[in-house]
Amino acid sequence: MAEELKRRSLIKAISWRATGTLDTMLISFIVTGNFTAALSIGAFELITKTALYYFHERAWNRISFGKSKAPEYTI
Repeated sequence: MAEELKRRSLIKAISWRATGTLDTMLISFIVTGNFTAALSIGAFELITKTALYYFHERAWNRISFGKSKAPEYTI
């Protein structure tokens, strides 16, 4: 069964959080009208949600549900 490397999970977490953080900052700015508050909220959630996603991804990597087995090659 093919497994993802920890490095891949980390890169995926960072790229997804960058997208999510931009969304959070935009929504925060629309709600508060305050750029500094929106930036603060976005920075805080970037750190917490990146860590949460990384551990969530690693946990799911241990679950075989929905994975197919890598083909075995013989010569």
